[in-house]
Amino acid sequence: MVNFDFSLNNRPSTIDQRRSAIDYRLLTIGIVLIVLAVDFPFAQTTDRTRTEAQARRATERLQSLQREAAELAAEERSLLTDLRRLEVERDLKTEQLKHLDADAGRVARELGNSGNQIDELEAQEAESRPILEARMVQLYKLGSAGYTRMLFNVADLKEFGRSYRMVSALAAVDRQRAAEHQETLTKLRAAHTLLVRRRNQMAKLRQDAQSARAAAERAATARAQLIAEIDRRRDLTAELANELQVAQRKLQDTLGAFDTGAPRPAADGPALPIRPFRGDLEWPAVGRVMSRFGRADANLSVTTAQSGIQIAIAEGTPVRVIHDGTVVFAGPFTGYGNLVIVDHGEHPDRSTRAGQIYSLYGQLGTIQAERGTKIDRGETVGLAGRVLSGFPGIYFEMRVDGKPVDPLEWLKKKP
Repeated sequence: MVNFDFSLNNRPSTIDQRRSAIDYRLLTIGIVLIVLAVDFPFAQTTDRTRTEAQARRATERLQSLQREAAELAAEERSLLTDLRRLEVERDLKTEQLKHLDADAGRVARELGNSGNQIDELEAQEAESRPILEARMVQLYKLGSAGYTRMLFNVADLKEFGRSYRMVSALAAVDRQRAAEHQETLTKLRAAHTLLVRRRNQMAKLRQDAQSARAAAERAATARAQLIAEIDRRRDLTAELANELQVAQRKLQDTLGAFDTGAPRPAADGPALPIRPFRGDLEWPAVGRVMSRFGRADANLSVTTAQSGIQIAIAEGTPVRVIHDGTVVFAGPFTGYGNLVIVDHGEHPDRSTRAGQIYSLYGQLGTIQAERGTKIDRGETVGLAGRVLSGFPGIYFEMRVDGKPVDPLEWLKKKP
């Protein structure tokens, strides 16, 4: 830096020397003013360019959030239609089960009645069987002639007539009783078989109806959970959009101040909050993810790869900051190698970690950021080195409210 000496301790001895000294001072002051006049518009132009870029980024992200909100609304309408259909299907299956249960009750009663009738007939058969068997034995004893021999043993014709009529009546009654009994048993057993078959069919229908109702209930519950999740995401999207709109208005006010020459609004942190850009942040470097986020370790000094991700990239590859912020650490750190930590904004209450979001860039071969400096998205924080396993790459981590989070949930999805 040039050090200009404006002291008057060594006064020139002649008028010419004094004039030369005054001319020299005027020339020096003029040069300084020219430098300041050139440098100030340049700095102002740089600030304006940065502000315009941030305003464009805010507008693009707002449009993206609006599209996401519209897609979520359309998805919710579709899910609500599915939910109503599934609820109707569930109600129909419930009503069908009621009818099946009523039919099953009637079939059970009919089965009980038919079973009782069969038991009663079988009891009657068991009761009359000894009489029939005794009669058959007597007929057998009479020989092959049977009833005929019985008639010939009658003494007179009158007695013969009575015996004949009696024998004929007995034979007819025996045949009719046996036929009716057998026919009744056959019908009852057939009806019983049909009722058992119907009961089994109804049991199968009831099981199918229960399964269908349970499936509809599960599907309806799943749809309802999806709708609740979409509502949560829509609320979050609206909240992020509002936060981004506030930042956008501030940026527009700053641009207006550039145009009018009015004092620019005081900055109370990064111009753009990072939360609205969750899922849309650029990667610190493009490469293969060697290890993913796993067990979170809240102790910054004893961290492992599970608290962040390792990205395989060639040594010397530029590593860029994912969002605007302030460099709060730049130097060697145990377990991280060369480390740069960027603060992306914090809660006004500095005594707590609520609202703090940091990004950490570890295992750098070279650090190219200075502590305490403001840094814009895409600027280089350092060059890639080697991770702890010895492979070329970097370690990247994000911390929200003092706890590690999965960086893949904040970075853009890879195509």
